Amino acid sequence: MASNRGHGGIQQLLAAEQEAQHIVAAARNAKMARLRQAKEEAEREIAEHRAQVEREFQRKLAESSGDSGANVKRLEQETEVKIHHLNAGAEKIQYDVVQMLLKHVTTVKN
Repeated sequence: MASNRGHGGIQQLLAAEQEAQHIVAAARNAKMARLRQAKEEAEREIAEHRAQVEREFQRKLAESSGDSGANVKRLEQETEVKIHHLNAGAEKIQYDVVQMLLKHVTTVKN
């Protein structure tokens, strides 16, 4: 009877070990499934963020290129005004500069 009871105990241990293996396998499978799900969620969030950043970049690029036409016109106008002022200033002192140069060129020093 003792051997019968010992044999039953071994059967219980084997059954408990199999059950533990099933529980561990199920936990491992659940963990892998959760990791796959987390990876998919992360990839989806990354794609959404990347798309949002790209949209923002394109918007800013469109805004800055729209302004560049206005900036070019403004800079051209400012340049024209500066050139006009420089030409006017040159005309005012042109006669004096020519006279000064003639004086220095024609003066003979010993």
